[in-house]
Amino acid sequence: MSISDFVYSAHAARVVFGAGSLQYLEREVLNLNAERVLILCSPEQRAAGEELASRLGSRAIAVFAHAAMHVPIELVSEAQELARAQRADCVITFGGGSAIGLGKAMAQKSDLPILAIPTTYAGSEMTPIYGITEGGVKRTGTDKRVLPKTVIYDPELTLTLPTQLSLTSGINAIAHAAEALYAREANPVISLLAEEGIAALARALPKVTAQPDNIAARSDALYGAWLCGIALGSVGMALHHKLCHTLGGSFDLPHAATHTIVLPHALAYNASAAPEAMKRIARAIRHDNAATGLYDLARVNGAPVALKDIGMKDGDLDRAARLACASPYWNPCEIEYAEVRALLQAAFDGTPPRRN
Repeated sequence: MSISDFVYSAHAARVVFGAGSLQYLEREVLNLNAERVLILCSPEQRAAGEELASRLGSRAIAVFAHAAMHVPIELVSEAQELARAQRADCVITFGGGSAIGLGKAMAQKSDLPILAIPTTYAGSEMTPIYGITEGGVKRTGTDKRVLPKTVIYDPELTLTLPTQLSLTSGINAIAHAAEALYAREANPVISLLAEEGIAALARALPKVTAQPDNIAARSDALYGAWLCGIALGSVGMALHHKLCHTLGGSFDLPHAATHTIVLPHALAYNASAAPEAMKRIARAIRHDNAATGLYDLARVNGAPVALKDIGMKDGDLDRAARLACASPYWNPCEIEYAEVRALLQAAFDGTPPRRN
């Protein structure tokens, strides 16, 4: 393979990886010179958030256990007001993309440093990308201020992640790396990380599904998610992410499951325009076709493959296609309404993606 001209920009973050690494929490807070820490998590993670607070003692000023999907602007305002009132000088985000997304939205407004402790494979902790939903529309942006300063990856924290959510969260991570391989800003370094991330997740997820307490598989999956997150944060995304942002922000579909369902169809849409990327994806998942292989990874292991099964209504497909086409992200091939509408119909029905 010949190497053409490229630009590579690295995003610095401190990463602490390994089973049991949560034990270093206080050390990492001290490294940030933080004295008044606000902990963010979802309602389901409240007990874990309180346990973090007990670890930190007087340095933990409050636990805000209200993080929600797609980061509603109302929650951002509420958390910001709490941070101001309590004079927070650091935010710890514990959980998946909802908690991390809330912390990033706060940092974008306040410059508060983030220490992220991910418990899913979403990868948001590795990116300077933030998203906020207001009035039923999800707005995304990029700002270096929202990139966490430190990330603690402890595979033991993913042991309680339900099997199906582990699978969809992992395929969501694969989506980041897959689109990085055909991004406009693609470069050799990120492509290497992306392919390795896809490969790690593809070999780990069936094992995690079969044996949820397999710590070696959980470590492999979290390692892959880290690499896919780096890919997501380093280059632009394309049609797949635009569709998922539209379906999530405007139709309130679950984030990871939406990515899982749409990804094979988005890859099929772009296959003819990005043949080398498709070869690398197929090689990473050990299949002869990237789109079909990822559809099979989801279906065989019990993940949803149809938008109709996760709350999408057939009558909303036209509007979803119009919204996605109205302000499209850069894509390797042209965005055509009729083809995007057909893609969404196939994803709605759960039919296998077309082969190229």
